[in-house]
Amino acid sequence: MNTSLAAAAGPSVQEVAATQSSEPSVDLANHPSGIVPVLQNIVATVNLTCKLDLKHIALRARNAEYNPKRFAAVIIRIRDPKTTALVFASGKMVVTGAKSEQASLLAAKKFAKIIQSCENSISFTEFKLQNIVGSCDVKFPIRLEGLAFAHEKFCSYEPELFPGLIYRMLVPKVVLLIFVSGKVVLTGAKEKQQIYDAFENIYAVLKMFKKGDVPAPAMTASNPAALEGRAPALALPAPAAQSGSGAVHLPPGIGAPAAHLPPATAGR
Repeated sequence: MNTSLAAAAGPSVQEVAATQSSEPSVDLANHPSGIVPVLQNIVATVNLTCKLDLKHIALRARNAEYNPKRFAAVIIRIRDPKTTALVFASGKMVVTGAKSEQASLLAAKKFAKIIQSCENSISFTEFKLQNIVGSCDVKFPIRLEGLAFAHEKFCSYEPELFPGLIYRMLVPKVVLLIFVSGKVVLTGAKEKQQIYDAFENIYAVLKMFKKGDVPAPAMTASNPAALEGRAPALALPAPAAQSGSGAVHLPPGIGAPAAHLPPATAGR
């Protein structure tokens, strides 16, 4: 009876702590920001070194579609890993949708085997990663206008056309899409490490343009309002000096008798 009650009560504190400790931690040596971008898509190319009959492949292969009026390639999909291949008549193949470099290579070999089973004599050569896309969230909003002004050589920001800021980093050669919410998309990398290096480079810059970070007034004795935590008093002009007779000295031309005006006409 006690065992069934303990099971219904859920995991104990010790079990939860053991589960949390078993979760992989961030390697701060490679990711000083504590944030690891997640790879979302990898595009790779392969040369099969032979001419292909696309219509024959479309008829023989599973999960293949071919519409030459719309696109001049056979589209083949597999589930594990979940990827898509574009197979061209020249023997070139493009593999997209993989979440890791190893998965992209595995998928390319599976697609090559499918094409080989359709009575094609192929060779698996020139496998190359062409583009890696990653994304992450810095968990704070960003002042895109300030970032675009300070880094205008590398930035393109047209909020009327696209809500994100486009940042073209030179080293590594990666393009970043930065959104006001703190979401960042990185693309154009040829290897995974370039994604990580580009994000670490931009993270320090993004922290400088965090929304809500306004420089506080200097807390010095010459600024007592800042020391007391209130707004400084406005500097008002001093009242005009008065003479001994009590008359206020006015600027020349103000309040002087209008001698040049004609006298008022009687009866009016």
